[in-house]
Amino acid sequence: MAGAPVVGGDGRTVMTSSMVALFAASCGLAVANMYYAQPLLPQIARTFGVPKGPTADVVTAAQVGYILGLALVVPLGDILVRRRLVPIVLAAASVALAVGASAPSLIVLEVAIGAAGVCSVAAMILVPFASSLAQPERQGRVVGTVMSGLLLGILLARSFAGLVAQQSSWRTVYWLASVMMLVLAGILAVRLPGEQPRPGVHYLVLLRSAARFLATEPVLQLRSALGALIFATFSVLWTGLSFLLAGPPYGYGSATIGLFGLLGVVGAGAASFSGHLADQGWERRVTGGALLLLVASMAVMALGGHHLWALVIGVIFGDLAVQAVHIQNQHQVFALHPAARSRLNTGYMVCYFFGGAIGSAATGVAWTRGGWSGVVILGISFAATAFVVWAISVLVARPSVKPPHAGGLPTHPAADPSTT
Repeated sequence: MAGAPVVGGDGRTVMTSSMVALFAASCGLAVANMYYAQPLLPQIARTFGVPKGPTADVVTAAQVGYILGLALVVPLGDILVRRRLVPIVLAAASVALAVGASAPSLIVLEVAIGAAGVCSVAAMILVPFASSLAQPERQGRVVGTVMSGLLLGILLARSFAGLVAQQSSWRTVYWLASVMMLVLAGILAVRLPGEQPRPGVHYLVLLRSAARFLATEPVLQLRSALGALIFATFSVLWTGLSFLLAGPPYGYGSATIGLFGLLGVVGAGAASFSGHLADQGWERRVTGGALLLLVASMAVMALGGHHLWALVIGVIFGDLAVQAVHIQNQHQVFALHPAARSRLNTGYMVCYFFGGAIGSAATGVAWTRGGWSGVVILGISFAATAFVVWAISVLVARPSVKPPHAGGLPTHPAADPSTT
Protein backbone atom coordinates (compact mmCIF):
# COMPACT_ATOMS: atom_id res chain seq x y z
CA MET A 1 0.00 0.00 0.00
CA ALA A 2 1.36 3.43 -0.89
CA GLY A 3 2.35 5.30 2.21
CA ALA A 4 2.10 2.17 4.40
CA PRO A 5 4.51 1.87 7.36
CA VAL A 6 8.00 0.58 6.53
CA VAL A 7 8.89 -2.68 8.27
CA GLY A 8 12.47 -3.71 8.99
CA GLY A 9 14.00 -7.15 8.78
CA ASP A 10 13.22 -7.86 12.44
CA GLY A 11 9.51 -7.22 11.86
CA ARG A 12 9.53 -3.86 13.68
CA THR A 13 8.06 -0.76 12.11
CA VAL A 14 10.76 1.65 11.01
CA MET A 15 10.15 5.23 12.13
CA THR A 16 10.95 7.01 8.89
CA SER A 17 11.06 10.80 8.68
CA SER A 18 7.60 10.86 7.12
CA MET A 19 6.19 8.68 9.90
CA VAL A 20 7.69 10.92 12.58
CA ALA A 21 6.24 13.97 10.77
CA LEU A 22 2.81 12.30 10.71
CA PHE A 23 2.94 11.67 14.45
CA ALA A 24 4.07 15.25 15.10
CA ALA A 25 1.34 16.81 12.94
CA SER A 26 -1.32 14.55 14.45
CA CYS A 27 -0.35 15.52 17.99
CA GLY A 28 -0.40 19.21 17.10
CA LEU A 29 -3.84 19.03 15.49
CA ALA A 30 -5.30 16.96 18.33
CA VAL A 31 -4.10 19.19 21.17
CA ALA A 32 -5.04 22.39 19.31
CA ASN A 33 -8.71 21.66 20.07
CA MET A 34 -8.08 22.78 23.66
CA TYR A 35 -6.74 26.20 22.73
CA TYR A 36 -9.06 27.54 20.03
CA ALA A 37 -11.42 29.10 22.58
CA GLN A 38 -9.06 31.62 24.17
CA PRO A 39 -9.21 34.35 21.46
CA LEU A 40 -12.88 33.56 20.71
CA LEU A 41 -14.35 34.42 24.12
CA PRO A 42 -15.51 37.97 23.25
CA GLN A 43 -17.40 36.69 20.18
CA ILE A 44 -18.89 33.84 22.18
CA ALA A 45 -20.09 36.29 24.82
CA ARG A 46 -21.82 38.41 22.19
CA THR A 47 -23.45 35.38 20.57
CA PHE A 48 -25.06 34.18 23.79
CA GLY A 49 -25.61 37.64 25.30
CA VAL A 50 -23.57 37.01 28.45
CA PRO A 51 -20.71 38.91 30.13
CA LYS A 52 -17.18 37.97 29.11
CA GLY A 53 -16.38 36.47 32.52
CA PRO A 54 -18.60 33.38 32.31
CA THR A 55 -17.23 32.48 28.87
CA ALA A 56 -13.89 31.67 30.52
CA ASP A 57 -15.60 28.48 31.68
CA VAL A 58 -15.25 27.22 28.11
CA VAL A 59 -11.47 27.17 28.55
CA THR A 60 -11.82 25.62 31.99
CA ALA A 61 -14.08 22.90 30.58
CA ALA A 62 -11.44 22.00 28.00
CA GLN A 63 -8.75 21.76 30.68
CA VAL A 64 -10.90 19.65 33.01
CA GLY A 65 -11.83 17.39 30.11
CA TYR A 66 -8.17 16.97 29.22
CA ILE A 67 -7.23 15.96 32.76
CA LEU A 68 -10.08 13.41 32.78
CA GLY A 69 -8.88 12.07 29.45
CA LEU A 70 -5.34 11.74 30.78
CA ALA A 71 -6.56 9.78 33.78
CA LEU A 72 -9.19 7.59 32.08
CA VAL A 73 -8.36 7.30 28.37
CA VAL A 74 -4.57 7.42 27.99
CA PRO A 75 -3.97 4.22 30.05
CA LEU A 76 -5.97 2.33 27.42
CA GLY A 77 -2.96 2.76 25.15
CA ASP A 78 -1.25 -0.02 27.11
CA ILE A 79 -3.94 -2.65 26.44
CA LEU A 80 -5.75 -1.66 23.23
CA VAL A 81 -4.37 -1.61 19.70
CA ARG A 82 -3.49 2.04 19.22
CA ARG A 83 -4.07 1.94 15.47
CA ARG A 84 -7.76 1.46 16.31
CA LEU A 85 -7.93 3.44 19.55
CA VAL A 86 -6.52 6.74 18.24
CA PRO A 87 -8.86 7.07 15.21
CA ILE A 88 -11.88 6.29 17.42
CA VAL A 89 -10.87 8.98 19.91
CA LEU A 90 -10.34 11.51 17.10
CA ALA A 91 -13.70 10.65 15.53
CA ALA A 92 -15.33 11.28 18.89
CA ALA A 93 -13.51 14.63 19.02
CA SER A 94 -14.97 15.48 15.62
CA VAL A 95 -18.49 14.84 16.91
CA ALA A 96 -17.90 16.91 20.05
CA LEU A 97 -16.52 19.83 18.05
CA ALA A 98 -19.48 19.71 15.67
CA VAL A 99 -21.85 19.88 18.64
CA GLY A 100 -19.88 22.84 19.95
CA ALA A 101 -20.03 24.60 16.59
CA SER A 102 -23.83 24.36 16.56
CA ALA A 103 -24.34 24.88 20.32
CA PRO A 104 -27.59 26.76 21.10
CA SER A 105 -26.38 27.88 24.54
CA LEU A 106 -23.23 28.49 26.52
CA ILE A 107 -23.73 25.43 28.70
CA VAL A 108 -23.99 23.16 25.67
CA LEU A 109 -20.82 24.71 24.28
CA GLU A 110 -19.01 24.10 27.57
CA VAL A 111 -20.04 20.45 27.69
CA ALA A 112 -19.08 19.92 24.04
CA ILE A 113 -15.66 21.54 24.41
CA GLY A 114 -15.12 19.58 27.62
CA ALA A 115 -15.77 16.38 25.66
CA ALA A 116 -13.40 17.58 22.94
CA GLY A 117 -10.81 18.13 25.70
CA VAL A 118 -11.19 14.51 26.78
CA CYS A 119 -10.56 13.38 23.20
CA SER A 120 -7.58 15.72 22.75
CA VAL A 121 -5.55 13.21 24.77
CA ALA A 122 -5.12 11.27 21.53
CA ALA A 123 -1.86 13.23 21.41
CA MET A 124 -0.76 11.65 24.69
CA ILE A 125 -1.44 8.19 23.28
CA LEU A 126 0.63 8.95 20.19
CA VAL A 127 3.70 10.27 22.06
CA PRO A 128 4.49 7.02 23.93
CA PHE A 129 3.49 5.09 20.78
CA ALA A 130 6.18 6.97 18.85
CA SER A 131 8.68 6.27 21.63
CA SER A 132 7.95 2.54 21.52
CA LEU A 133 8.42 2.42 17.73
CA ALA A 134 11.71 4.32 17.69
CA GLN A 135 15.06 2.59 17.91
CA PRO A 136 16.49 2.89 21.46
CA GLU A 137 19.28 5.22 20.42
CA ARG A 138 16.77 7.54 18.67
CA GLN A 139 13.95 7.58 21.21
CA GLY A 140 14.83 10.96 22.68
CA ARG A 141 15.08 12.63 19.27
CA VAL A 142 11.84 11.06 18.01
CA VAL A 143 9.91 12.05 21.15
CA GLY A 144 11.39 15.55 20.93
CA THR A 145 10.31 15.93 17.29
CA VAL A 146 6.80 14.67 18.01
CA MET A 147 6.55 17.01 20.99
CA SER A 148 7.68 19.88 18.74
CA GLY A 149 4.62 19.22 16.60
CA LEU A 150 2.42 19.17 19.68
CA LEU A 151 3.84 22.46 20.91
CA LEU A 152 3.39 24.08 17.51
CA GLY A 153 -0.25 22.99 17.62
CA ILE A 154 -0.67 24.80 20.94
CA LEU A 155 1.05 27.93 19.67
CA LEU A 156 -0.68 28.12 16.30
CA ALA A 157 -4.17 27.24 17.54
CA ARG A 158 -4.78 30.70 18.99
CA SER A 159 -3.56 32.51 15.87
CA PHE A 160 -5.59 30.23 13.60
CA ALA A 161 -8.76 30.69 15.65
CA GLY A 162 -8.36 34.45 15.86
CA LEU A 163 -7.81 34.90 12.12
CA VAL A 164 -10.69 32.61 11.10
CA ALA A 165 -13.09 34.18 13.59
CA GLN A 166 -12.15 37.66 12.40
CA GLN A 167 -13.09 36.72 8.84
CA SER A 168 -16.14 34.61 9.72
CA SER A 169 -17.26 33.58 13.24
CA TRP A 170 -16.23 31.43 16.17
CA ARG A 171 -18.59 28.70 14.96
CA THR A 172 -16.60 28.39 11.74
CA VAL A 173 -13.47 27.66 13.78
CA TYR A 174 -15.10 24.65 15.40
CA TRP A 175 -16.67 23.41 12.17
CA LEU A 176 -13.24 23.44 10.53
CA ALA A 177 -11.71 21.72 13.56
CA SER A 178 -14.41 19.04 13.39
CA VAL A 179 -13.64 18.34 9.74
CA MET A 180 -9.89 18.22 10.43
CA MET A 181 -10.38 15.64 13.19
CA LEU A 182 -12.50 13.44 10.94
CA VAL A 183 -9.96 13.58 8.12
CA LEU A 184 -7.09 12.92 10.54
CA ALA A 185 -8.91 9.91 12.00
CA GLY A 186 -9.21 8.43 8.51
CA ILE A 187 -5.55 9.03 7.69
CA LEU A 188 -4.29 7.49 10.92
CA ALA A 189 -6.58 4.47 10.56
CA VAL A 190 -4.63 3.69 7.38
CA ARG A 191 -1.15 4.94 8.21
CA LEU A 192 -0.57 3.95 11.84
CA PRO A 193 1.43 0.73 12.17
CA GLY A 194 -0.11 -2.42 13.58
CA GLU A 195 0.98 -3.99 16.85
CA GLN A 196 1.24 -7.36 18.49
CA PRO A 197 -1.89 -8.43 20.42
CA ARG A 198 -2.20 -6.34 23.56
CA PRO A 199 -2.34 -7.96 27.04
CA GLY A 200 -5.72 -8.77 28.54
CA VAL A 201 -5.59 -6.50 31.60
CA HIS A 202 -8.82 -5.41 33.29
CA TYR A 203 -9.47 -1.67 32.95
CA LEU A 204 -9.76 -1.04 36.70
CA VAL A 205 -6.53 -2.95 37.28
CA LEU A 206 -4.96 -0.72 34.63
CA LEU A 207 -6.07 2.45 36.43
CA ARG A 208 -4.78 1.16 39.76
CA SER A 209 -1.51 0.33 38.06
CA ALA A 210 -1.14 3.89 36.78
CA ALA A 211 -1.75 5.26 40.28
CA ARG A 212 0.67 2.73 41.80
CA PHE A 213 3.45 3.79 39.45
CA LEU A 214 3.05 7.37 40.65
CA ALA A 215 3.09 6.23 44.28
CA THR A 216 6.12 3.92 44.05
CA GLU A 217 8.47 5.11 41.27
CA PRO A 218 10.92 7.74 42.59
CA VAL A 219 11.97 8.83 39.10
CA LEU A 220 8.35 9.34 38.09
CA GLN A 221 7.67 11.26 41.29
CA LEU A 222 10.65 13.57 40.76
CA ARG A 223 9.89 14.18 37.09
CA SER A 224 6.19 14.74 37.81
CA ALA A 225 7.07 17.32 40.47
CA LEU A 226 9.42 19.10 38.07
CA GLY A 227 6.80 18.95 35.32
CA ALA A 228 4.13 20.47 37.57
CA LEU A 229 6.44 23.31 38.62
CA ILE A 230 7.68 24.20 35.13
CA PHE A 231 4.17 24.15 33.67
CA ALA A 232 2.98 26.30 36.58
CA THR A 233 5.72 28.77 35.60
CA PHE A 234 4.64 28.51 31.95
CA SER A 235 1.03 29.28 32.89
CA VAL A 236 2.08 32.22 35.05
CA LEU A 237 4.10 33.63 32.16
CA TRP A 238 1.37 33.44 29.51
CA THR A 239 -1.60 34.32 31.71
CA GLY A 240 0.16 37.32 33.22
CA LEU A 241 1.48 38.37 29.83
CA SER A 242 -2.07 38.59 28.46
CA PHE A 243 -3.05 40.91 31.32
CA LEU A 244 0.04 43.08 30.81
CA LEU A 245 -0.17 43.44 27.03
CA ALA A 246 -3.88 44.32 27.11
CA GLY A 247 -3.30 47.35 29.36
CA PRO A 248 -0.97 50.34 29.49
CA PRO A 249 1.66 50.98 28.32
CA TYR A 250 1.07 48.48 25.50
CA GLY A 251 -2.69 48.39 24.91
CA TYR A 252 -2.56 45.56 22.36
CA GLY A 253 -5.68 43.91 20.96
CA SER A 254 -6.45 40.20 21.22
CA ALA A 255 -5.15 39.49 17.71
CA THR A 256 -1.75 41.01 18.49
CA ILE A 257 -1.57 39.22 21.82
CA GLY A 258 -2.29 35.93 20.08
CA LEU A 259 0.44 36.55 17.50
CA PHE A 260 2.84 37.36 20.35
CA GLY A 261 2.59 33.72 21.29
CA LEU A 262 4.43 32.76 18.10
CA LEU A 263 7.66 33.69 19.89
CA GLY A 264 7.29 30.30 21.53
CA VAL A 265 8.08 28.62 18.21
CA VAL A 266 11.75 28.84 19.19
CA GLY A 267 11.06 26.67 22.22
CA ALA A 268 9.10 24.18 20.13
CA GLY A 269 11.97 23.91 17.67
CA ALA A 270 14.43 23.28 20.50
CA ALA A 271 12.44 20.27 21.77
CA SER A 272 13.94 17.97 19.15
CA PHE A 273 17.48 19.07 20.06
CA SER A 274 16.74 18.50 23.74
CA GLY A 275 15.66 14.96 22.87
CA HIS A 276 18.92 14.43 20.99
CA LEU A 277 20.88 15.53 24.06
CA ALA A 278 18.86 13.09 26.16
CA ASP A 279 19.92 10.28 23.83
CA GLN A 280 23.55 11.32 24.40
CA GLY A 281 23.23 11.03 28.18
CA TRP A 282 23.21 14.77 28.92
CA GLU A 283 19.98 14.67 30.94
CA ARG A 284 21.40 16.01 34.21
CA ARG A 285 23.22 18.96 32.63
CA VAL A 286 20.34 19.88 30.35
CA THR A 287 17.78 19.73 33.17
CA GLY A 288 19.85 21.82 35.58
CA GLY A 289 20.90 24.34 32.94
CA ALA A 290 17.36 24.74 31.60
CA LEU A 291 15.94 25.28 35.09
CA LEU A 292 18.51 28.01 35.76
CA LEU A 293 17.61 29.56 32.40
CA LEU A 294 13.94 29.50 33.40
CA VAL A 295 14.68 31.40 36.63
CA ALA A 296 16.79 33.94 34.73
CA SER A 297 14.16 34.44 32.02
CA MET A 298 11.48 35.19 34.61
CA ALA A 299 13.85 37.68 36.26
CA VAL A 300 14.36 39.45 32.92
CA MET A 301 10.58 39.62 32.54
CA ALA A 302 10.53 41.97 35.54
CA LEU A 303 11.70 44.70 33.16
CA GLY A 304 8.84 43.92 30.79
CA GLY A 305 6.44 46.29 32.48
CA HIS A 306 7.95 49.08 30.41
CA HIS A 307 10.38 47.41 28.00
CA LEU A 308 9.07 45.22 25.19
CA TRP A 309 12.51 43.76 24.49
CA ALA A 310 12.54 42.22 27.99
CA LEU A 311 9.25 40.46 27.31
CA VAL A 312 10.52 39.10 24.00
CA ILE A 313 13.73 37.75 25.54
CA GLY A 314 11.91 36.36 28.56
CA VAL A 315 9.28 34.58 26.47
CA ILE A 316 11.77 33.06 24.03
CA PHE A 317 14.19 31.69 26.63
CA GLY A 318 11.53 30.87 29.21
CA ASP A 319 9.57 28.78 26.73
CA LEU A 320 12.77 27.12 25.48
CA ALA A 321 13.71 26.17 29.04
CA VAL A 322 10.27 24.72 29.83
CA GLN A 323 10.26 22.56 26.70
CA ALA A 324 13.82 21.36 27.28
CA VAL A 325 13.00 20.14 30.80
CA HIS A 326 9.71 18.63 29.64
CA ILE A 327 11.48 16.50 27.00
CA GLN A 328 14.11 15.35 29.51
CA ASN A 329 11.30 14.42 31.90
CA GLN A 330 9.49 12.31 29.34
CA HIS A 331 12.69 10.62 28.20
CA GLN A 332 13.39 9.52 31.78
CA VAL A 333 9.80 8.47 32.47
CA PHE A 334 9.40 6.41 29.29
CA ALA A 335 12.58 4.48 30.12
CA LEU A 336 11.15 3.11 33.36
CA HIS A 337 8.80 0.42 32.00
CA PRO A 338 8.58 0.15 28.20
CA ALA A 339 5.40 -1.96 28.44
CA ALA A 340 3.64 0.67 30.54
CA ARG A 341 4.54 3.92 28.79
CA SER A 342 0.92 5.08 28.50
CA ARG A 343 0.30 4.61 32.22
CA LEU A 344 3.56 6.32 33.10
CA ASN A 345 2.65 9.19 30.80
CA THR A 346 -0.76 9.39 32.48
CA GLY A 347 0.75 9.97 35.91
CA TYR A 348 3.27 12.47 34.62
CA MET A 349 0.85 14.50 32.49
CA VAL A 350 -1.88 14.64 35.14
CA CYS A 351 0.65 16.24 37.49
CA TYR A 352 1.92 18.44 34.67
CA PHE A 353 -1.49 19.93 33.87
CA PHE A 354 -2.45 20.12 37.54
CA GLY A 355 0.56 22.35 38.03
CA GLY A 356 -0.56 24.47 35.08
CA ALA A 357 -4.01 24.91 36.58
CA ILE A 358 -2.51 26.01 39.89
CA GLY A 359 -0.25 28.46 38.08
CA SER A 360 -3.15 30.02 36.16
CA ALA A 361 -5.30 30.39 39.27
CA ALA A 362 -2.45 31.85 41.31
CA THR A 363 -1.64 34.35 38.57
CA GLY A 364 -5.05 35.98 38.89
CA VAL A 365 -4.47 36.53 42.59
CA ALA A 366 -0.90 37.77 42.03
CA TRP A 367 -2.04 40.24 39.37
CA THR A 368 -4.83 41.59 41.55
CA ARG A 369 -2.58 42.11 44.55
CA GLY A 370 0.73 43.04 42.97
CA GLY A 371 0.28 43.73 39.28
CA TRP A 372 3.07 42.68 36.92
CA SER A 373 5.63 42.64 39.77
CA GLY A 374 3.47 40.14 41.67
CA VAL A 375 3.23 37.94 38.58
CA VAL A 376 7.00 37.95 38.07
CA ILE A 377 7.67 37.10 41.73
CA LEU A 378 5.21 34.20 41.47
CA GLY A 379 6.88 32.88 38.31
CA ILE A 380 10.35 33.13 39.82
CA SER A 381 9.10 31.28 42.92
CA PHE A 382 7.80 28.33 40.88
CA ALA A 383 10.94 28.18 38.71
CA ALA A 384 13.33 28.48 41.67
CA THR A 385 11.45 25.76 43.55
CA ALA A 386 11.85 23.46 40.55
CA PHE A 387 15.61 24.10 40.51
CA VAL A 388 15.91 23.45 44.26
CA VAL A 389 13.95 20.18 43.95
CA TRP A 390 16.22 19.07 41.10
CA ALA A 391 19.40 20.09 42.96
CA ILE A 392 18.36 18.18 46.08
CA SER A 393 17.61 15.09 43.98
CA VAL A 394 21.13 15.25 42.53
CA LEU A 395 22.76 15.67 45.94
CA VAL A 396 20.91 12.76 47.56
CA ALA A 397 21.28 10.38 44.62
CA ARG A 398 23.65 7.55 45.38
CA PRO A 399 26.49 7.25 42.84
CA SER A 400 25.97 3.50 42.69
CA VAL A 401 22.41 3.84 41.48
CA LYS A 402 22.26 3.59 37.72
CA PRO A 403 19.75 5.62 35.71
CA PRO A 404 16.70 3.76 34.41
CA HIS A 405 17.36 1.88 31.20
CA ALA A 406 14.85 0.07 29.05
CA GLY A 407 17.12 -2.92 28.59
CA GLY A 408 16.99 -3.89 32.25
CA LEU A 409 13.27 -3.61 32.82
CA PRO A 410 10.31 -5.78 31.89
CA THR A 411 9.31 -5.35 28.27
CA HIS A 412 5.99 -7.17 28.43
CA PRO A 413 3.01 -6.21 30.57
CA ALA A 414 2.78 -9.75 31.84
CA ALA A 415 6.07 -9.12 33.63
CA ASP A 416 4.92 -5.78 35.00
CA PRO A 417 4.29 -6.23 38.73
CA SER A 418 1.97 -3.23 38.77
CA THR A 419 -0.67 -5.08 36.79
CA THR A 420 -0.85 -8.05 39.11
